[in-house]
Amino acid sequence: MNDPAVYLSELEFALLASPIVSEYRVVRSWANTDDGYIRIRARLMNGDFLEAIEYFALQGDQIVTVDYRHQWMDGNRQSLRQRWDSTRDHPALPDFPYHVHTGDEKTVSPSHPLSVLEVLKLIEGTLLSA
Repeated sequence: MNDPAVYLSELEFALLASPIVSEYRVVRSWANTDDGYIRIRARLMNGDFLEAIEYFALQGDQIVTVDYRHQWMDGNRQSLRQRWDSTRDHPALPDFPYHVHTGDEKTVSPSHPLSVLEVLKLIEGTLLSA
């Protein structure tokens, strides 16, 4: 994959086709020849809420996730389920700056760069196996 506009189309198709997404809205997106951005808000089949923000760039002939924040909340947006992000606020963790908050802001684990597509797959795996 080497076209940011095509990548954005694939993201939207994945949201439409996902068995866990009941509705979604693209808040903002753009694509240049070598980078792009998308911000979405989605309601999930169990009533939960997902907000995903990804900045990506073309590196060689591949799209690479550069910066992101994907937040999965309960349906009332009162409780954090998980938030994957690349904010540079936990420098002691391996694979800094990539990390995930689970259950609350204080429970932080190392992670790796995650695209919207990868987060969608992770949540699908969790919700569909429950």
